[in-house]
Amino acid sequence: MPVIFIGHGSPMNMVQDNSYTRDLARLAGSIPRPEAILVISAHWLTRGSFVTGNDRPETIHDFYGFPKELYEVKYPSPGAPELAETIARTVPKGSVKTSLEWGFDHASYAVLRHMYPSADIPVLEMSLDYMFDDPRPRPLEYHYKLARELAFLREKKVLILGSGNIVHNLGMIDFEDVEAEPFKWAAEFDKWVKKNLVKGDHESLFDPGKAGEAGELSVPSLDHYLPMIYAIGLKKKDEALTFTHEGIQNGSISMRCFRIG
Repeated sequence: MPVIFIGHGSPMNMVQDNSYTRDLARLAGSIPRPEAILVISAHWLTRGSFVTGNDRPETIHDFYGFPKELYEVKYPSPGAPELAETIARTVPKGSVKTSLEWGFDHASYAVLRHMYPSADIPVLEMSLDYMFDDPRPRPLEYHYKLARELAFLREKKVLILGSGNIVHNLGMIDFEDVEAEPFKWAAEFDKWVKKNLVKGDHESLFDPGKAGEAGELSVPSLDHYLPMIYAIGLKKKDEALTFTHEGIQNGSISMRCFRIG
């Protein structure tokens, strides 16, 4: 199976028909139908790494102040408890454990309802070992190497989907205008990441600060950036990387998406 990274952006995208959501549908149509989907979510932050082991994960409305229709959205896909146990057994040193304390947050279903609207493919989420109050957070290289331990899932026809945003600055977002002119620093950093993805220079991507102020403003915290690190960690040496959507919403949110393989 290919690996994909999706910039999921505002929860509003889950109920909108726009170029971004249409590209999600086209992406799903361009890849083999997966046996299961593993979403690495920017919205599930834990101490240690976990995968959902629920038979029927609940839909979590992990956002505030949006229209009522968003809180009525459900994504009733089955879970994949056996696959969760396989991951926990296979990844070395107990690096990943199963959890029944989470479900599908909008990093999953806001994307999947456009890609697989029938919700008939088993889905599980993986958390990020990342807490804001951790005095010694995991380096980005740790997440990159952990991603490589998940590569066996591709042979099992599991679609691995990193869901975050390359540029994600809510402090400077234009909530009123989805088509707002992108901030210069947001466009600059998005292009810097694109350049390094094309070159295959993953090491530079371990440090957004290498892009200067643009990197600092674009990645004020790592939670939405890390799912991209997992995606590129799964890239084989000669695999193609294809951008499936480009653009910036609300001035400060990169919607860049790409496919590996």
